[in-house]
Amino acid sequence: MPVTDPIADYLTRIRNAAKAKRKTVDVPQSKLKENITKLLKDKGYIKDYTVITTDKFPVLRIQLRYLEDGEHAIKELSRVSSPGRRVYEGKNIKKYLSGLGLYILSTSKGLMTDKEARAAGVGGEVLFRIH
Repeated sequence: MPVTDPIADYLTRIRNAAKAKRKTVDVPQSKLKENITKLLKDKGYIKDYTVITTDKFPVLRIQLRYLEDGEHAIKELSRVSSPGRRVYEGKNIKKYLSGLGLYILSTSKGLMTDKEARAAGVGGEVLFRIH
């Protein structure tokens, strides 16, 4: 069955794996999902990821990161923009949780966080927020 919102499916798979205390989670691979995963790794929300090529379709295997007390590094992960309701922000992007969390945006210069977008002076579609 086709997924109507692949980014929401991606986020849900990570949330569910974290609640189940899984070490890894597999998600179908795409360029956008791979770029999001790379951004999450650079910001320290996940440990690592690899692209596994199977005979059917490529898969992203994401290694989740947990803190010393066993809690997941991601406290909240929620979709902002959806296929039926796109949310765009201009150059003056507001901070999420006064800078404690991040908005992930799709801009004309690629995927970036709200801090990077403010520094670059660009706006774009707000994909999701993370804390």
